[in-house]
Amino acid sequence: MENNKNRMQEYWQRNVRILLTLLGLWFTVSYVFGILLVDELNQFRLGGFKLGFWFAQQGSIYVFVIIIFIYVWLMNKLDREFDVHED
Repeated sequence: MENNKNRMQEYWQRNVRILLTLLGLWFTVSYVFGILLVDELNQFRLGGFKLGFWFAQQGSIYVFVIIIFIYVWLMNKLDREFDVHED
C-alpha cells in the first residue's frame, strides 16, 4: 500500500513539473516575447510582419496550441509509464 502511495505521489510530482514547464514556456512566449521584448523583436521580420507584433498577435496562439499537443503526448507517456492509462 505504501509503495502505491509513493508511486502516485511521484506521478503527481512529475505531472506538476510538466505542467509548470509548459506554463513557463507559454508565459515566456506570450508575455516576455509579446510584451516585454516587443521592441527588440520588431527589428526582425517573419512573413512580412515585425516579429514582436507577430508574437503578440499570432505566435503566442500557435505556441499555445502546440503546447496542448505536447502536454497530451507527455501525459500519455507518463500515464503508460505509471500504468494509469486508459485502454
